[in-house]
Amino acid sequence: MKKIGLLILSYLFISTISFAQEKITKQGHTNQNKFRQLKELLPTPNLQRTASGAPGVRYTQQKVDYTMDIVLEDDNQRIYGNETITYHNNSEDTLTYLWVQLDQNMRAADSKTPDIQPTTIPSKTSKTRFNNAYVKEPFDGGFKIESVTNKNGTPLSHTINQTMMRINLPKPLASGEKFQFKIKWWYNINNHRTQGGRSGYEHFPEDGNNNYVIAQFYPRLCVYDNVEGWQNDQFWGRSEFALEFGDFTVNITTPADHMLGATGILQNPKEVYSKKELKRLEKARKTFDNPVIIRTQKEAEKIEKSRSKKTKTWKFYAENVRDYAFATSRKFIFDAMAVNINGKTVMAESLYSKEANPLYGDHSTRAVAQTLKTYSKYTFDYPYHKAISVDGQMGMEYPQICFNPGRPNPDGTYSDRVKYRMIKVTIHEVGHNFFPMIVNSDERQWTWMDEGLNSFMEMLAEKDYDPNFPIVRGYPKNIVAYMSGDQSRIAPIMSKGDNVYSFGNNAYGKPATGLWMLRETIMGKELFDHAFKTYAQRWKFKHPTPADFFRTMEDASGIDLDWFWRGWFYTTDVTDIGIKNVKKFYAEDANSNTVNFIEDQSEGLLFSNPNKANSKFFYEITFNKPGGLVMPIIVEYTYEDGTKMKKTYPAQIWRYNDAEVTKAVHSNKQIVKIVVDPDLETADVDLSNNSYPKQQKDKFDKFKSKLKN
Repeated sequence: MKKIGLLILSYLFISTISFAQEKITKQGHTNQNKFRQLKELLPTPNLQRTASGAPGVRYTQQKVDYTMDIVLEDDNQRIYGNETITYHNNSEDTLTYLWVQLDQNMRAADSKTPDIQPTTIPSKTSKTRFNNAYVKEPFDGGFKIESVTNKNGTPLSHTINQTMMRINLPKPLASGEKFQFKIKWWYNINNHRTQGGRSGYEHFPEDGNNNYVIAQFYPRLCVYDNVEGWQNDQFWGRSEFALEFGDFTVNITTPADHMLGATGILQNPKEVYSKKELKRLEKARKTFDNPVIIRTQKEAEKIEKSRSKKTKTWKFYAENVRDYAFATSRKFIFDAMAVNINGKTVMAESLYSKEANPLYGDHSTRAVAQTLKTYSKYTFDYPYHKAISVDGQMGMEYPQICFNPGRPNPDGTYSDRVKYRMIKVTIHEVGHNFFPMIVNSDERQWTWMDEGLNSFMEMLAEKDYDPNFPIVRGYPKNIVAYMSGDQSRIAPIMSKGDNVYSFGNNAYGKPATGLWMLRETIMGKELFDHAFKTYAQRWKFKHPTPADFFRTMEDASGIDLDWFWRGWFYTTDVTDIGIKNVKKFYAEDANSNTVNFIEDQSEGLLFSNPNKANSKFFYEITFNKPGGLVMPIIVEYTYEDGTKMKKTYPAQIWRYNDAEVTKAVHSNKQIVKIVVDPDLETADVDLSNNSYPKQQKDKFDKFKSKLKN
């Protein structure tokens, strides 16, 4: 009886477990397939932004016009501004206030930017750094706002919140209306070589002169749209800018002996250039092969010894630009050449001190010209009249002008490393004229949309400039070290730039690599180029979002890329595809209706039966995927006669099983080697599992020896 009771209890226990297991297997789950659609992550399409990725019939964007009188004081490194701003409310909303960016306030005495940076006390430091950090008074930076008024001079209510200022409108601004107001301001210019920054001045103690590269120098409107409302995120110094297009009338007063370059068309060339310079400039407009020197080094060296007490005013007008910047110095050499963009002449120009010559003279303007040609080919014809590269010893970009590094040794020599870095940065910064100066994405929110796309385009321009250009970022193999690193210090591309550790890899390298892989491996050049150009042309002079880019690339190519966007942009997963196992088979006729496949159990890829040398050979290859990313399986088969065959299995091969997949392969020749991703196209982080057999050299040597015998 006791035994029967135990049996019953055992039965009940086993039945309970079985029922529980059955219950578990019947529980549901959400769709975790790597090929599920991206719809739950992308915003719902609407009449402003369509499901195709194009602007909709009710797409709107604001317009902001500026009239500015600027005075640069060289003696005390100070800049003064009087600006009139005309804000056009093209949205369908009524606005009760406007937000203005005060980027220079990042350098104000009460700036919170230093407070958010973790700091430690080093074991030792240089006296210069010690004095800057602990002895010297903090730099008195930031805007000194003297007045904010409406157009008739009546004070306007306003509130300054760190790097943002809210203008409280006297009455609501309805759709279709415009509002005009004025701001008077000044600030102390920072020495960007000793204090850092995206603009400022560089001092030359040898001759007592300063090179000025001036940007973020005026209060400017934030973007208002249907995606963010007001894009008024604080400027902490890294993530850049979101800006509206508009027309600029700018008058810049400098010492009379300065040479200046700026955004916009110069309205008074006869008042600021010498007759000799005007004649040379006219020659440059007709010279398409080599730069023409407008102000020579000898002339610049003579001028830099002067100290004119007089001033002159440079007058510019810029139409449909999103920002404004300028550079000025009595040290500047000036050269220029014409560039043919589909029948339209555009000027490529450079401004540089003697310290940057001959490096700048040899390469700067030529790099500008090549950038305009390459980018125009893959996007749209460059719409502006010029592009300037300035010896600014940083890497920063603005409409029609950018500030770049690179100087030779004191004796004028320079290494290839210095040369290529200078050309690389110049191409990159000039390329920003397209992304984001024209395809006007929100840099503060989505850094990759300008830096990543531009870094990809930079690769194409570098290869056009020099087929042997040593490209650093963009090739898949170059991103492996970053992607295989400490996951706690890696963020998805779809992250705000202020909040990531490895900013360069996250915002520049990985996005550029992703686009390179799409073009070279996943989509192919023809489909990719058409889709990319479609995106650029749809969104030039507009404000695209990531969803607009993702949707356009699929819409214009006819390829579902949701799996790629999700994996590469929204996660930190890695590529790791390997060969788990290989089986080999003979095929033998069993009878007139049947063929049997017989597995060869011998080790490696070589068949044990030499009599089968001229028969068909069959292999069953199991690929596994320790990495989280799905990617195409690119396989190179090497045959016994030394020939090779490369085969690509699309990424969708993983749609049923994300862990491993088996492919049957048949051949008239024995396979002696199998390699996954032989040309390093997928950023595979572990190559130790990419070959079969693993000891390829030993196996192949034994095979060759066997053939000889």
